[in-house]
Amino acid sequence: MSARIPVACLLALLVGLACGQPEREERIPSRATARGELTVTATAYNSRADQTDSDPRLTASGVRLEPSMRAIAVSPDLARSGLEFGTRVHIEGIGGTWQVLDRMPSGRKRIDLYFGDDEEAAREFGKRRVRISWEAP
Repeated sequence: MSARIPVACLLALLVGLACGQPEREERIPSRATARGELTVTATAYNSRADQTDSDPRLTASGVRLEPSMRAIAVSPDLARSGLEFGTRVHIEGIGGTWQVLDRMPSGRKRIDLYFGDDEEAAREFGKRRVRISWEAP
């Protein structure tokens, strides 16, 4: 007995092979991934009510920020994907280890670096693409 393959299936297979694979967007690691590496958009923020809220030193994690802390806020998609509070993050081209202590209200693949009270340094940092890597706590 011979198996019959419908013509539509053969055409779909041939078209798929001829078109190749579409380029894939860099994926955010899932929660199951304890380590990750990703290119994100980075900006900077300060302890100012107009940049945060009425209590600009209090983070979403409940930690009260001090100007010398290396804290970052992450966009909701990154938080859902494993960059949980307490995760230590290395940012390529920027020294030291940073810690996820805050959340951004919106955005996709974004981090916000805490620059304490130094508004000039935050403005100089501006907005840039950076490579980050982390290991879950």
